[in-house]
Amino acid sequence: MRKVEIFDPAMCCSTGVCGPSVDPELTRVASAIYSLEKKGFDIKRYQLTNDPDKFAENQEVTKILNKKGPDALPIILVNDLAVKVGSYPTNEELAEWFNVKAEELTKKPKARLSINLDNLK
Repeated sequence: MRKVEIFDPAMCCSTGVCGPSVDPELTRVASAIYSLEKKGFDIKRYQLTNDPDKFAENQEVTKILNKKGPDALPIILVNDLAVKVGSYPTNEELAEWFNVKAEELTKKPKARLSINLDNLK
């Protein structure tokens, strides 16, 4: 099974919905990761602000950051090898890495709600 790790730059949240404007790219990535996690795939996301130890412990990430600086972020590793530097993976790339359809990564989570109106009396 493939392992994908995403090393994010320093930011307040990984969803892209905080701050003065929404970043649609971060929202897309967060949604795709959520879908993959729900399917049981091995995908992790580390943020420089919250997980500096993960950056320091990873030799590949440390090497890239020493060479290119923080502008290299995000760094994407597949099975411990850097496959993308400076941008997030597309849904098509994620789908290829995990052998799923790209459309599966854009589906919104569905929740079923059951309401018993008899209990409202």
